[in-house]
Amino acid sequence: MRFKYLLLIYILGLWCGLAQAQPKQIHLEYEVKRDGKPFATVKEDFTQDGKTYQIQSVTKGVGIYALFGERVLTSAGDVTNEGLRPKRFELKQGDNPKKTLIADFDWTQNQLNMQVKGKLKTEPLQPGTQDLVSYPYQFMFRPPQKGAVNVTLTTGKKLNTYQYQAEEVAPQTLAGQSVNILQLDTMKGNDADRKQLWLATNLHYLLMRYQQHEDGALLEQVITKISIQ
Repeated sequence: MRFKYLLLIYILGLWCGLAQAQPKQIHLEYEVKRDGKPFATVKEDFTQDGKTYQIQSVTKGVGIYALFGERVLTSAGDVTNEGLRPKRFELKQGDNPKKTLIADFDWTQNQLNMQVKGKLKTEPLQPGTQDLVSYPYQFMFRPPQKGAVNVTLTTGKKLNTYQYQAEEVAPQTLAGQSVNILQLDTMKGNDADRKQLWLATNLHYLLMRYQQHEDGALLEQVITKISIQ
């Protein structure tokens, strides 16, 4: 019995040390291009105290795209021994309340409650589920391994599971820093469904670059500034 008690204390201490080892504050800035042309800028702030976390991501359009207004994503929740556990996710687009999306994570009932245009939609909540803005930061706590990687997340409208193939690729210099890269690729035959993420393995697995096809155009998001505390 005493051995089990000491083992439990050790495991708890190990997890606390892991949580404390993660950055308390992160500020990231990205440039977004659409088919190679300036489209938007993204500024993100992540904070955590070892028990709870908050994330805010603000996208501002460039040129004519600025007319759509700011896109603000927020996520808040707990930091657990499995990493981030969201409680609430919100997406707001400009001043249009009809485009606001809200997702509440009811972990007690294992239910995801999504509010879309004033209507409630529910889905079974799977362990490890993230939201559109929390999932890249979850990699800090649960680093992906080479091979198959599954990511379950809500966009605020629906719940999806994405299957990636992870492999190491050549190091890159991004935002003035040399980073080792683990690339996650959905490897779809149809580019319209393909998503690619480049994570910096020597910088807490932060998202350095992202690509996806949307409405027939290629969107690419690349890091331009990194601040870690």
